[in-house]
Amino acid sequence: MTDLSTLYRAYIDCLNRRDWARLGDFVDDGARHNGRAFGLSGYRAMLEQDVREIPDLRFNIGLLVCDPPHVAARLDFTCSPRGRFLGLDVDGRTVSFSENVFYEFRGGKIVQVWSVIDKAAIEAQLPGGG
Repeated sequence: MTDLSTLYRAYIDCLNRRDWARLGDFVDDGARHNGRAFGLSGYRAMLEQDVREIPDLRFNIGLLVCDPPHVAARLDFTCSPRGRFLGLDVDGRTVSFSENVFYEFRGGKIVQVWSVIDKAAIEAQLPGGG
């Protein structure tokens, strides 16, 4: 059996390669995101939209803690969202921020995701911010 750390790193690699066809290897058909029923198709649609809006999006693990069946991660990003991002006029500027995300795995797949993005860090990097 693969440990959660190895499995999670393979999942992040799948995201960074944009290998959407393999997403189902890591995400359950009934997955939930921040309490909402999303399913694999909704999860994939969210990621595809993120990549359209942020073409240089790359997931970097800053911190990883595994306590089966849970994973906690701090993902670090430096990217250039097009237009508005999280309600902010980023307009292609390069910004750095983190996402704190918690996962629940069942049967080797993600069934729950709870995620919070550090929006204040982005605001501080924009004109008139922080």
